[in-house]
Formats: sequence, structure tokens, C-alpha cells
Amino acid sequence: MTADPIVVVGGGLAAARAVSTLREEGYDGDLIVVTSEPHRPYERPPLSKDYLRGQAERESVFPLGEEWYREHAVDVRTHATAVGLSLESHRVTLADGTSLAFGRLLLATGSTPRPLPLPGHDLRGVHLLRTLDDADRLSGVLLQASLEGAEPHEGAAPVAVVGDGWIGLEVAASARQLGLDVTIIGQGTHPLGRVLGPEMGEVYAQLHEKNGVRLHRRASVTGFTGTDGRVTGVDMADGTHVDASIVVVGVGATPNVGLAAAAGLSLRSAAEGGGVAVDATLRTEHPDVWAAGDIASIPSATYGRPLRVEHWARANDTGPHAARAMLGATDAYDILPYFYSDQFDLGMEYTGFVDGPGGYEEVVVSGSPEDGEAFAFWLRGGVVQAGMGLNVWDRMPEVEQLIRSAIPADRAALEGFVTRA
Repeated sequence: MTADPIVVVGGGLAAARAVSTLREEGYDGDLIVVTSEPHRPYERPPLSKDYLRGQAERESVFPLGEEWYREHAVDVRTHATAVGLSLESHRVTLADGTSLAFGRLLLATGSTPRPLPLPGHDLRGVHLLRTLDDADRLSGVLLQASLEGAEPHEGAAPVAVVGDGWIGLEVAASARQLGLDVTIIGQGTHPLGRVLGPEMGEVYAQLHEKNGVRLHRRASVTGFTGTDGRVTGVDMADGTHVDASIVVVGVGATPNVGLAAAAGLSLRSAAEGGGVAVDATLRTEHPDVWAAGDIASIPSATYGRPLRVEHWARANDTGPHAARAMLGATDAYDILPYFYSDQFDLGMEYTGFVDGPGGYEEVVVSGSPEDGEAFAFWLRGGVVQAGMGLNVWDRMPEVEQLIRSAIPADRAALEGFVTRA
């Protein structure tokens, strides 16, 4: 075993969970975290929800306090961007020209939001949301707008959200809850159509419309208008213009695999979801390098293919798993994908995997989304591939059993799932 330190590249939840697990499991060697951001590792879900609305303290986004890193002798290097990786010499090069030797390396570099390089994208008032600093800027303008005294739909700082995925819908819900005039501009026929399909995507469309959010479907944005360098609205291909003094672009994210790719580590194909190829222990093809979080493409025995998932739970689970593997554990990562979302009065949690609308044959619904409590199951060949609860909690273990059984489900049992204790 080398005396060189374990180095973790990344500033998200996967990094925080990895270093805490390393110390908990007894690793007492040098441990360095490298993050390009000015903050110690933090988690991102609150950035589009309660933190964005000013309802959560800043410290709540950090899984570990500053004192924890000091007490456990973890060297956190902020403002440090890793720009090069030499597998042969076991060194990570930083943007300032310095380099770090490593004995073992964990890549947890996360994702970058996709920009819309359209006319006006650089106007003041056009926001992306990924980092804590992004959230601080956006929260500041939303909260200021909410204090200006106008009632919703009466000119209160119009907000346009470009994108109808999870981030877009969560930001739209937060802005609306602050009393602002909100419009969602989505490319799909239904919000979240690529993830949930039309059946359950329409539930979210109705949820937002019920709460006063305007929704443009099948829309193509052509540019952003502005005056004196500040955004004034969004133009669409069909000639529609949406007035907006605040625009949030949420059209997906790209995994930060550049460091791994430049070093020669294998990547998955786009058809397989992209990401850094790892084995079931989260080890890359190099024996001293692992990957976790958004960038890790992990073989799934349940689904018979590699999966790359960009959600809180994947970072929360893969960070510790990679850490234990770096210390010699050989057990396979076998946790089903899981995510959650809170919008208005609707909370949901989802487990499983469906490869887009073409990855299932039918959706079986138990309960009533309109009444506020429901469950949905995505089936292929009669076998449950995924399940989602709407204001129904603590049932995910049952859904996992159905998925792992890999046998045709009892349809009547699925339809009665919500009422069955």
C-alpha cells in the first residue's frame, strides 16, 4: 500500500460522504479534497427548494461542518480546479500549476448545467442553477422581487423558467410560492415526459397550472430579449413572447467527465447514459481510481445494463461505497435508483429505472392523483420496473421487492396498493 494520500476530486455530497466514511472505517492516512468551488462539499437538493425560498439556513446544505474537517484532519482545498490527471505518475494537476500525488483517487466531479447559447443568453437576469453561489444569486433576486408588494399575476417580477425537468419545475414552484408570476417554457408535450412519460407527467402539468403557473408546451426558445443589458423576456419559434425580468434556464446537465477522458479512462456511450465506466465496486479500469456520484456509470444486475443517475441518493450512496472499496471492500453496489421532489403540496419519491417513455409498456395507478394520494407503477412485460408515490410515504421497500422479484405483478394488488396497509 502506498503512503501517498487518498485524494477526492469534487465538492458535492458524494465527496462529503466518501471522506466521512473513510475516517469512520479507520483510514488515518492523509486525505485531501479538491474542489473548484469556494465552499467545502455541500448537497444540492435544497438549492431549488427551501434554501432558494429563504426558508433554510445556509449551514443546512453542508453535510459536515468546518470543525469536522479540522477534527478529522481532512485537507479541503477550495478554489482548486483539477485540470489534469496522470495515471502513470499518480498525480492530479491543478489550475494554478501545482500538482498532488495520490495513492488512491476518487473522482466525484459532478455535472455542469447545459447552457442555451442563444441570442441574449448573457443578459443580466438570466440564471443557471447548479452551485451554491448560483442559488444565492437567484434567491436574492427572487426574494427581493417577492418583497416588492405586487400580487401574483399582477406584474410581480415575471419569472420565466426554460425547461420542464425536475430543476425547472422545482424552481418554478419555489418562485410561485414566493408570490411571483411564473411561466414554464418546456419542449415536451408533458412536463417530465422523458422521465415519467405522459401519464404522470400530466399530473405535474395540472399541479402547476392549478397553482397559477403558466405552461407553454412543445416550445422552442429562439432567444432572450433585453434592454440596457438586462433581460426583458423570452422569444419562441412560434412567435410567442413571454415577458420576464428573471429567467432561469434548466435544460439538463452534462457529467463532468473531461478529467477522466483526458487521462484515458473509459467512458460509457451516450446510448448507455454516458459517464465514467466503473465496475460493481465503483472502480474504474485503473486499479487506483474510483468514481462516484453523477459521473459514475455503474453496472446494474437488476436492469442488465449500466446506469448513470444524477440524483441526491446516488451521491449519498456511492460516496460511502467507493470509500469502502478504496479500503479493500469487494461487495457490489446494488442499490436501486431513488429520487424525490417536493413541489407545492405534492411530495413524491420514486425508485427504479425506466429508460424513457419507450422503456415501459403501461402505467398502473393506485389511488387518485387528483385527491392528493396515489402510486404509479411502470411495467414492461407485466414486471414492475419502477414505482412512484405521491404523498404516500414509507412504501419504497415494497416497491423494491416487486422490482427485484422480476416476475409479472398482480395487477389487482398494484391497483389497491395505496389502500393496502
